[in-house]
Amino acid sequence: MVLGLGAAVLAAVCYGIASVVQAVGVRRAMDLPAAVPLPTRLVAGRWYGAGLALDALGFVASLAALRMLPLFLVQTTVAASVGVTALLAAGFLGARLTRAQVVALVALAIGLVALGTSAPAGSSHGLPDSGGWLLLGGLAPLVLVTFAAARRRARWCFPVLAVAAGLGFAGVAISARALVVPHPLWRVLAGPPLWSIAGYGVQSTVGYASALAKGSVTTATALALVVETVVPGAVGLAFLGDRFRGGFGLVALAGFVLALGGCLRLAGSAQPV
Repeated sequence: MVLGLGAAVLAAVCYGIASVVQAVGVRRAMDLPAAVPLPTRLVAGRWYGAGLALDALGFVASLAALRMLPLFLVQTTVAASVGVTALLAAGFLGARLTRAQVVALVALAIGLVALGTSAPAGSSHGLPDSGGWLLLGGLAPLVLVTFAAARRRARWCFPVLAVAAGLGFAGVAISARALVVPHPLWRVLAGPPLWSIAGYGVQSTVGYASALAKGSVTTATALALVVETVVPGAVGLAFLGDRFRGGFGLVALAGFVLALGGCLRLAGSAQPV
């Protein structure tokens, strides 16, 4: 339990720090005069590369956490990276925490504590072969929707891309939770979960970037957060054997609502940062 929760918290911290580090890198690169050569601009923006490395570390940590803890706990904890970003932005980027943001941080912390006490550790039951292939099969229509919405300029494209990105992030989490490591190890290549992780990972990254290019980062982040937190949690409880401790169902529900609400409020203040 402690190891899995530590991995989830590490993922949230890495993602939260990465957002701030990437912002610093972009600002330093953009502050340079236009005549500065590209190599110099890349060196000035090297912090952005460090942010990408932290994103990669956070991704690995989240995958490790998903092997040990229920989806509803891991996804909510990882979503708390917006709280880390808010705190660090206040300390290093000159942003100011409002009273509403402080309340959101407190609600987020209380919600995570409630979820942590409500969720027992344990691996998932996995998915039957049909379920695994169905999960992988869902990638194709999601890719088509993402591609179509990214190429058009209609008003519906932005929310569709944000939701599609959230579904992609959800697909990664569900696939990682459902992955059963076989013996010998190379047989993992023959099953759908590993390919689902890769496929949904690419689709979600492209979908989220496309959503940010078409609309508000606040709205895109909020939509993606809701989908990537709620959908995997429901799937884990319904199909993967995730469960609450006996008598802690209402505590977990209250914790989930508090944590997700705090995340959404903090995500709503991400744009000015």
